[in-house]
Amino acid sequence: MHYSHEHQELQKTLKRFIDEEINPHVDEWEAAEEFPAHTVFKRLGELGLLGLTKPEKYGGMALDYSFSVAMAETLGHVACGGVPMAIGVQTDMATPALAEFGTDEQRERYLRPAIAGEKIGAITVSEPDAGSDVASISTRAVRDGETWIVNGRKMFITNGARADFLTLVAQTEPGSGYRGISMFLVDTDLPGVSVSRTLKKLGMCSSDTAEIALDDVPVPHANLIGLEPGQGFSQQMWQFQYERLASAAACVGQAEKILGETIAYARERRAFGKPIADHQVIAHMLADAATELEAGRALLYATVWRILHGEYPVAEISMAKKYCAQMQNRLADTCLQVYGGYGYMEETPVSRAWRDARLQRIGAGTDQIMNNVIAKRLGISAGD
Repeated sequence: MHYSHEHQELQKTLKRFIDEEINPHVDEWEAAEEFPAHTVFKRLGELGLLGLTKPEKYGGMALDYSFSVAMAETLGHVACGGVPMAIGVQTDMATPALAEFGTDEQRERYLRPAIAGEKIGAITVSEPDAGSDVASISTRAVRDGETWIVNGRKMFITNGARADFLTLVAQTEPGSGYRGISMFLVDTDLPGVSVSRTLKKLGMCSSDTAEIALDDVPVPHANLIGLEPGQGFSQQMWQFQYERLASAAACVGQAEKILGETIAYARERRAFGKPIADHQVIAHMLADAATELEAGRALLYATVWRILHGEYPVAEISMAKKYCAQMQNRLADTCLQVYGGYGYMEETPVSRAWRDARLQRIGAGTDQIMNNVIAKRLGISAGD
């Protein structure tokens, strides 16, 4: 896969927006632990960037998936990880299943305003006692005529404190495991939906993360994605694949940004009478980091190429997600080391990049979950 002129024009538009309307405010937003999401999302919607692969009928551009990857990678140009993560939830986590499996009425009510940046979505899968083990969620939805009554708690929800709607998975047939899971669209202004608390994090500070309480929430049957219960697990597993590739692309973009800044620093910083970049040990550290970055990019692009040619390469998606997340963490650690004492200072961008990178090995499936997926696809026992 390679980026065409059209991809490059998209990236130029997004970079211009980032330089003019996001990066000048990032330090302020990080300190406040929030950013004006509705304003930022509205502007992204006006630029046509929230529905690149979504149907034109609902305001999208109906482009192929490579454009979504180009956007996720380019969002690495943002001077923090929190804002791109919030945007990625909107484009690649809370809306793909809606676009693919939702009814026309559901798409009109939720997908169209999400693409326009008028409504913010959040994906609500994780719970206090269940994360990657989706089949073990305890949130319940019990049908009462044309309404489902939802009770439960959702944890670590990005955009949770400001979302207008939740793409929520719940058990509708207790005791049936993954076969009893369904996916709903839940308006956050419904009675019984509340933010229990917002959560302070190690990194990704400008992105809000919340615990959400659902107490006797009346959700119309018309908000059950696809209108048929018991389909939520397969819908979410399908949606996970695009979340994981978006995560891999974000890792590549963010790693590229901090490596470029570190190389520039190493050329300017002097020690023992010359720029530290001229010391072989530093040069080799950066060469190794650059090599790993390009390996991650190649794996990502190869996997996307297979999707564009009609394949569904679940193992390779998990490989790309895991490797790119690990690569970003190693690269950020190397870059912090090159900065020396300055790298440990809050004022130095590499310290933020180092903190923000750590979530990539946890969110959208931990390294260990990715290994389980890969092993199963290889026909190898993945243990428990």
